Amino acid sequence: MMLTTTSTEYDEKRLGFQRRDPHRPEVIFPVTNATEVEEAVRYAIDHNSKIAVQAAGHGLTEGIDGGVLIATAGFNSVTVDPDKKTAWIEAGATWRDVLEATAPYGLAPLSGSFPGVGAISYTLGGGLGLMARRFGYAADHVRRIELVTMDGVRRDADGDLFWATRGGGGNFGVVTGIEIELFDVPTLYGGSLYFDFAEHPDVLEVWRQWTKTVPDEVTSAVALVPLPDIPQIPTELRGKYIAQVQLAILADNAEELIRPLRAIGEPVMDTVGELPYVESGKIFAEPDRPDSFSSRNVLVSDLDPTALATVPKLAGPEASTMCVVAIRHLGGALTREPAAANAVSHRDAAYSLTLISPGADDASELHSAVLEPWRDLTVGRLLNFNGAGIDLRDVYDAETFSRLTELRHHYDPDRRLQANHQL
Repeated sequence: MMLTTTSTEYDEKRLGFQRRDPHRPEVIFPVTNATEVEEAVRYAIDHNSKIAVQAAGHGLTEGIDGGVLIATAGFNSVTVDPDKKTAWIEAGATWRDVLEATAPYGLAPLSGSFPGVGAISYTLGGGLGLMARRFGYAADHVRRIELVTMDGVRRDADGDLFWATRGGGGNFGVVTGIEIELFDVPTLYGGSLYFDFAEHPDVLEVWRQWTKTVPDEVTSAVALVPLPDIPQIPTELRGKYIAQVQLAILADNAEELIRPLRAIGEPVMDTVGELPYVESGKIFAEPDRPDSFSSRNVLVSDLDPTALATVPKLAGPEASTMCVVAIRHLGGALTREPAAANAVSHRDAAYSLTLISPGADDASELHSAVLEPWRDLTVGRLLNFNGAGIDLRDVYDAETFSRLTELRHHYDPDRRLQANHQL
């Protein structure tokens, strides 16, 4: 099936989660299988059209204007092999689809904090998830990738192509499916401690010091969130500047490990406890309503206390634009090279710092100001957490960037494919 601008379903299929600059294609192929992906790519080749691909649309940076949009949301089956502890994930599957398929076997994928994100685009960009410090990046545990390259041929990625697609994003073809490893994690200990930052301004520093002591079984983050005083917000959080300490722990002594965090004081909300991994989206409890937003991310070598103290001053409730600041603890398995090398770079980074501003207003000036104190500590960027306009030479080391750009030219010499972050 092919949709045009006059089709009834046109707007429904072109719009994803990110609404800042949505796709405006000439035609849409809402695909349901790999053969239809091949047909869509060959149509684009025959009509000399650009191609964009969208599953859930969280990572959209710049909408395609004209051309072909391959909408994969209806191509979302997940097949689990419990004996091999693997899952085959089709192009449009979200992590929610994967979680629901793997949970009956007591197995878990290296999924992200928000279950509504497209599993494949997340993984192609590296994939920093809830068990990252224990198992590494999602891209480190991909066993097979099937894709349609820009000559219209469906193939298994091997050699350089297999290396590049794991961390290089959607620059090399339209992925129809991936096989990933699964892990014996039926449950974990996790949730969030929500502190009123006005009452507990030491949260960031206590969390910083605490991260220096925890084992690899602990993956955590902290987000500073200025919440409006509106009915949609839980009463306990309404109108407050919240420091949300987010925890995902695979150790038996979880409560003992988080004792220093509980010593901060009484949180206004506490969701920490044992939960089935299928419900792991409750840990970060991120908004699930489509919206316009802008984002910036940097990877840093350390959390300098002086720089850390500037965050609530520059990005707090008094900022010109609403800004959520999310800091994730890295290290552990993330520092180790995978058995099969991939394009993920800057594994020596100790923390990830991400700024997210909802709404259509330009937040670039604010984001630049918030990131300025971190300039000397910045070692790179993550691909997935950045919006439009970043220099991809910051995402990869020089050798990896050069190799990726050569492969992009080899597999897509006409630059037909419009990836979210284009090499």
